[in-house]
Amino acid sequence: MPGATSKDRLTTRPHFRFEDFEIWQLARALAVKLHRLAHELDRRRLYRYAEQLRAAGLSLTNNIAEGSGSTHAREFMQFLNIARRSLFEDASMLMVFEELGLVSSAEIDEVLRDRDILSRKITNFSRTLSP
Repeated sequence: MPGATSKDRLTTRPHFRFEDFEIWQLARALAVKLHRLAHELDRRRLYRYAEQLRAAGLSLTNNIAEGSGSTHAREFMQFLNIARRSLFEDASMLMVFEELGLVSSAEIDEVLRDRDILSRKITNFSRTLSP
């Protein structure tokens, strides 16, 4: 659409089921936080660690989104389980980065709390899909 504003694109953009899920919205917010931490690692030329954080953040949102596209509850639950397990992987990475002095406790404490909350919400949401 030539000349279309970003507001026009937003009103004509398709809406996906996963956008309505609180767990996806929380996962998206966490992905943004991980990208911000990754940017700081990039500034210190720790590119591999930064890329690992970015991938971890996207894994959460992508697994929730992909699972929501399934027509079978059991398959959706599998994707939610993968997303939940990714949260634990992320937490472990952040704790190791903290121990190495790459990130401060202050930087990751909130992110770890958010991950714990999201993990519990994914578990509860998954239970609603059980037959």
